[in-house]
Amino acid sequence: MSEVRPGSTHAWILAARPATLTAAFAPVAVGTACAWRVDGARWDAALAALLGAFLIQIATNFANDMFDFQKGADTEARLGPTRVAQAGLLTVRQLRRGIIVAFALALGTGIYLTWIAGPAVIVIGLASMMAGLAYTGGPFPLAYNGLGDVFVMTFFGFVAVCGTAFVQALFVPNVAWLASIPIGALATAILVVNNVRDFEGDARARKTTLVVRFGRDAGVREYGLLLVAAYVTPIVMFLLGWTSAWVCLPLLTILWAGGLLRSVANDRGTVLNETLAWTAKLLSLFGILFAIGIAL
Repeated sequence: MSEVRPGSTHAWILAARPATLTAAFAPVAVGTACAWRVDGARWDAALAALLGAFLIQIATNFANDMFDFQKGADTEARLGPTRVAQAGLLTVRQLRRGIIVAFALALGTGIYLTWIAGPAVIVIGLASMMAGLAYTGGPFPLAYNGLGDVFVMTFFGFVAVCGTAFVQALFVPNVAWLASIPIGALATAILVVNNVRDFEGDARARKTTLVVRFGRDAGVREYGLLLVAAYVTPIVMFLLGWTSAWVCLPLLTILWAGGLLRSVANDRGTVLNETLAWTAKLLSLFGILFAIGIAL
């Protein structure tokens, strides 16, 4: 990090955490495929939804960096990737301004989507922004009270997938509700790897994640159950007759997922940084294959 100058563009890129943006891309791809299936796809709305999702994700990342630093969860003993506030690369004041700018730009895309799909978009957008701040901030931070997993499943799964389908088709197709489950599950799996890696430090910082509350083995089991949910859902969608057999394309990645589960179960410390990154890549590839399968 000595090569990164405080306040530089590189510091802002680190704060935005580009590797996590797959959690914003995958649900938009799948939601668009759901809209396509009912002849409701609109590429202008899809791109606006994608841009808005990226901006809200970036603002949330800025907020997490700032609030975790203020609460003492990020210290020099941190095992995960660099956090810019803790490393002195960006100040709390700079991050606060970054949050405001990112949310303001997201609001711009929201105005466009409201013009297309109506005032329901305002509710979706404001709820997403408030949840992004409440994840690690406010009087009852979700991540510090064991609700981070629920937040990710809800907003990166159901809200993002169904919301993307809605702003294009102007209603939520039935297929979108089930399609939300694998995307939300794999996005949550990214968080679980983070929590399994950091559970000792989180316990010291009184960040009561589910792993801190129930133990490391419970985190491993949660990761496994999330993978099961992700890979069973396409099969269920096909058996229900909602899609063709192409929806099972993501099963091509199942051996990869099994390897990641073994890593979560057996590895410790900074080795899990790579497992986290590969889980994010799994979400991206799964989402692409899933979207193609739904569309076909």
